[in-house]
Amino acid sequence: MLALMIGTMFLLLFLGFPMMIPLIGGALVVSITYFSFSPVSLIQQAFSGIQPVALTAVPMFIFAADLMTRGEVADRLLNFVMSWVGHKRGGLPVATTAACTLFGAVSGSTQATVIAIGGPMRTRMLSAGYSDSFTTALVINASEIALLIPPSIAMIVYGVVNGVSVGELFIAGVGPGVLIFAMFSTYCWYVSHNPDLEKASLKDRLIATKKALLAFSFPVIIFGGIYSGKFSPTEAAAISVLYALILEMFVYKSIKWGDLPKIAQSTGEVTAIVFILVAVGQSFSWVISFAQIPQMILPAVLGEAPSELWVLCVITMAYFLGCMFVDPIVVIMVMSPIFKSAIVGIHPIFVGTLVTLQCAIGSGTPPFGCNIFTAMAVFKQRYVDTISGTLPFIILLLIATVLLIKFPIIALGLGQLAGMM
Repeated sequence: MLALMIGTMFLLLFLGFPMMIPLIGGALVVSITYFSFSPVSLIQQAFSGIQPVALTAVPMFIFAADLMTRGEVADRLLNFVMSWVGHKRGGLPVATTAACTLFGAVSGSTQATVIAIGGPMRTRMLSAGYSDSFTTALVINASEIALLIPPSIAMIVYGVVNGVSVGELFIAGVGPGVLIFAMFSTYCWYVSHNPDLEKASLKDRLIATKKALLAFSFPVIIFGGIYSGKFSPTEAAAISVLYALILEMFVYKSIKWGDLPKIAQSTGEVTAIVFILVAVGQSFSWVISFAQIPQMILPAVLGEAPSELWVLCVITMAYFLGCMFVDPIVVIMVMSPIFKSAIVGIHPIFVGTLVTLQCAIGSGTPPFGCNIFTAMAVFKQRYVDTISGTLPFIILLLIATVLLIKFPIIALGLGQLAGMM
């Protein structure tokens, strides 16, 4: 049964079908061959997968990110960061990392961060003498922080699939996100030698700060509202859209009414892809759960009485390897039912944060990380050139994973301080 499912999926992948076809094909073949299920059952499961109310936050966060990408939020955040750290040693790469972190905190999308921050910062870094490989790799991997700093689409999907609080996941992602920012910044300082820009005057810094204040309100509204219990992640998504519309259309006046249909179309296209993957993943997960495939796999992988550390290591390796080849949403949908029984007794928020970190790493890891192909399209580069400088950053991200497993307080500390975990 397992061989038939895997063989069907690999055959469809080899024939060039997009990932949702191998998933539903493998589930359909097994369900008909072994259980005589009607295809209608899979369709019902697919619809049930996209019914949770929490998933309505996904298109709203995507829409808010599209508005900010086409507006002035990214530029204002960039100018703020540049005015304060641009004159330091490694100022430009550190500023790029900081800008990716800040924009990730208002967009929740790694690909939107590559587009919004990567475009202007890559040009500046190349002009300052940084190598193309280092510059591109920094943008690709620093953008991954967007999956950890709330809002995070991957965390929303993981929370819905595993019945875990999305709000608590958001808060747990802050610690690892800040840790990765600090590690990347330290590395950028180490490999750089001279200041990149002249020191901005105090007046220029204050002006840049003033212009960025309203942009900083995004993470304050989202994180502060969820942290204080004023509203849910779904309500936070709706508020972020409203705030983005007001900011970009009426305050900055960077977006016109005529721009909205095109932005909405872009949001609809991305949302459709996400929801198709979630729906198909739900059908696939239902079939492998019914077929008791986890019971076939886990004993051979984990052993009879696995320790918590071994379970976490196996989960980490499985999600990391999976996200190297497949979209993180698909990996979450497929892996979650397999490891559901194995994580009983381990803090679910910690596991969710660890999984999200692997999804973030996979977004920029060869061969098929989505950030890689986004960067190829935006920077018009060959695949080999795009990935040539990623190894040091992947090593840093793996070190962050080890630190997170060794010290769970990195993820759970803020929530515990707030009395939420």
